[in-house]
Amino acid sequence: MTATVLIAGGGTGGHVFPTLAVAHALRAARPDLGVEFVGTPKGLESRLVPAEGWPLHLVDVLGLQGPRLSSRTARVPVALARSTARVVRLIRERGVVAAAVFGGYVSLPLALAAWRTGVPYVVHEQNAIPGKANRLAARRAAAVAVTFPSSLPRLRGPKVVLTGNPVRPALAGVDRAALRAEALAAFGLEPGRRTLLVFGGSQGARRINQAIVGTVGRWRHPERLQILHAAGRGEYEATVAAWEHAAGSGDGGVPLVNCLDFVERMDLAYAAADVVLCRAGASSIAELTVLGLPSVLVPYPHAADDHQTVNAADLAATGAATVVADGDLDAAALVARAEPLLLDDARRSTMATAARAFGRPRAAARVALLVLAAAGLRPTDPTDPAEPADPAAPTHPGPRGPSGGPS
Repeated sequence: MTATVLIAGGGTGGHVFPTLAVAHALRAARPDLGVEFVGTPKGLESRLVPAEGWPLHLVDVLGLQGPRLSSRTARVPVALARSTARVVRLIRERGVVAAAVFGGYVSLPLALAAWRTGVPYVVHEQNAIPGKANRLAARRAAAVAVTFPSSLPRLRGPKVVLTGNPVRPALAGVDRAALRAEALAAFGLEPGRRTLLVFGGSQGARRINQAIVGTVGRWRHPERLQILHAAGRGEYEATVAAWEHAAGSGDGGVPLVNCLDFVERMDLAYAAADVVLCRAGASSIAELTVLGLPSVLVPYPHAADDHQTVNAADLAATGAATVVADGDLDAAALVARAEPLLLDDARRSTMATAARAFGRPRAAARVALLVLAAAGLRPTDPTDPAEPADPAAPTHPGPRGPSGGPS
């Protein structure tokens, strides 16, 4: 039977994209290794994982909704027990030698099932403030990988390793300079202008959309600027109408604008960008820093434990980003932060250098090595590029037998 690694991390792209990056890194390091996923029917993994050709096993999970009791929270233990039993059977059937959990409530059944069957598992935490599922799973993990240095004291212990957040393979090796001309042409943008890339997620961020549209008439040098605006599928029609109304209002001062619902080729969008305005999700920050892009971050204020504010603060402390609180974001604040940065080549260069210093392009390989080490395995080729220069993996495979489980 083929030795298999089982991966769980779902619900949002912030959990799913790192899992896919690590799956590719595991396959590159050990082509003989089976890699399979556990997910839920409602999470993004139900679409993204099969689309990349990885096997996906579905379980039903109820999320932890906080301290208040309700009929829903009363069902959580029953659902968790049922889904854990399902994963225990899966581990035994598929010859699982190690597991990796990346957060989201689908991670708990895999962590519990791995502990019960004596299979070592690795936890990866994307955000500066660990989520509930990962805090629980980390207690008995063979290793815990984190993205932000500020997470280290929040998940104390010798098994906690700073790896960075794995970035999608399609973006990890992008040469922005080489793609610049193609990117500008693809989006109908002009080479002589500075480009502000604006996005708020696949469904859009209404506050960001309203603020950027409201900048019409406020730019001091609109003839030198252009905006690539991914408004989100849920916000696109209203945002396009708002752009058209603003441009026709007679206020003047309109940069060149291309408004899209969704960007399929983020590699080209990043290649076209000089500055990025976006939320402060861990995956966005990982991509910005790996690619060396200056940013204006607007943390989503309703994220669990307000973790995006901490994510943004960690990056801003390095000089790679500037931060605007969601409640302070309006057209005037946006222009005041973005325009001086767009027109100052030296400042952007300094911020880009800081971003690259923060970024960890080998994060996926480092997490993969932790998983292999937990299983007592090594890369097939010891000179494989997945082997980092400063190995992040522990020198022992980690605990294998039950000695108390996540609680």
